[in-house]
Amino acid sequence: MNATIVSVAVPPHSALALWLNGADFHDCHALSIAANLSSALQLYLTVVRQTPGWVDVLMRLRNRVVALFGLKNLGGLADVPATRQAADYRVGDRVGIFSLLHLSDDEVILGDADRHLEVRVSVCKVPHAEGILLAVSTVVHIHNRLGRVYMALVGPVHRRIVPAMLRRAARVLDTR
Repeated sequence: MNATIVSVAVPPHSALALWLNGADFHDCHALSIAANLSSALQLYLTVVRQTPGWVDVLMRLRNRVVALFGLKNLGGLADVPATRQAADYRVGDRVGIFSLLHLSDDEVILGDADRHLEVRVSVCKVPHAEGILLAVSTVVHIHNRLGRVYMALVGPVHRRIVPAMLRRAARVLDTR
């Protein structure tokens, strides 16, 4: 199956939309899925557990390189325990490379921050005529020159990673 991933605006009802003001980087990619009773966090877990191997390789490379500049090793995107379910998480918990910042059935916001930049990722379920649009939004606020250099390198790659992850997740989700 070849799922269609589209680039869309951050959903206006998303709690992350408020964070767009002054953002240095943002994007949103979406996949149409059948009406799904899973929570937004469970859908996020499904997506990150389908991380392509090449993304893991890039994350390991990223972690080695950024250590030279004092940035933290985030681990891998798929570094979430397979046995831990969405119901086991609470706001403030670490979910793989991110901390859980906002949690509702229809949206989860995760993020990470250091002195160089702040990143927020939203997985939002947007109802539409054919089911649910699963929208994955990223918003970044940069704090300094090192953050700008980092995003100049990571931004273009990021725009390929999220669609690739959604494409792989479509294999286990009922897509439209």
